[in-house]
Amino acid sequence: MRILIVSDSHGMDKYLYQTIRRVKPFDMMIHLGDFGGTEEYIRSLVDCPVEMVSGNNDFLSGWPREKLLSIGNYTVFLTHGHRYGVYFSIHPLKEAARARNANIAMFGHTHVPMIDLKGDIWAINPGSIAYPRQRGRVPSFIIMEIDREGMAHFTLNLCGE
Repeated sequence: MRILIVSDSHGMDKYLYQTIRRVKPFDMMIHLGDFGGTEEYIRSLVDCPVEMVSGNNDFLSGWPREKLLSIGNYTVFLTHGHRYGVYFSIHPLKEAARARNANIAMFGHTHVPMIDLKGDIWAINPGSIAYPRQRGRVPSFIIMEIDREGMAHFTLNLCGE
């Protein structure tokens, strides 16, 4: 199984469109919030399931704030992250995932990518597909691949590379 993970497109879907065309095929897309009112357009770009959670800028969207998914051997907690102080620490986020019996916490909000595979809860942030804040400021996304044994593998990718 191959999953495209993105966040923080803020209605600026140029890189998301290019990324989808570049990395197809995939079996699922996850958007971790701040889609900026273009969620129906985003869903129209792919022919696979799309899982979304609302971000701090999506308060009128009607999308859930949090969601649990079963992917491979994992329970995955999806959230935008702003309710867990992720700018300062991912510990509260990992505790929230643990309280939900999740193995992986996926979040956005910081616009900085992260693949943290330390401890019993993994933290995954694809960064921003539109407004990156990390060094070099290149939009980013993550590909999650589930192997035949149900184990997850993550690859951070930069747009345009």
